[in-house]
Amino acid sequence: MGYAFADIELSNARRTELCPLRVRALADTGSLMLCVPEHVAIQLELETDSMREVSVADGRKLSVPYVGPVKVGFGDRFCFVGALVFGDEVLLGAVPMEDMDLVVDPSRRRVTVDPASPNIPHSRVKALRRA
Repeated sequence: MGYAFADIELSNARRTELCPLRVRALADTGSLMLCVPEHVAIQLELETDSMREVSVADGRKLSVPYVGPVKVGFGDRFCFVGALVFGDEVLLGAVPMEDMDLVVDPSRRRVTVDPASPNIPHSRVKALRRA
């Protein structure tokens, strides 16, 4: 399949006076979280909220900073998430992609809005029946 990338905008949701960063993120459907390298967290002046334990592909467990809130923008869609400070490139995980209703187009190796909801993000929710 190869790699799929998304051009996204990251900003500090608490420090709106700071300029957002435009980055090319690797779409990682095997990861849940947004991951940012340390230099991105520093540029956005993101505060460490806590430490999180992560498991990497080779089975090791690492303790990494959890920062946020981060505003993630893709075109005219956006969401707010926390991010793990880890690695050497921005990884766009399943949670922010789902929140913005984005899909991976493997044939074109890119991320795009869900064709079933091109104008506004769609979320599936279930209502509880009242007795």
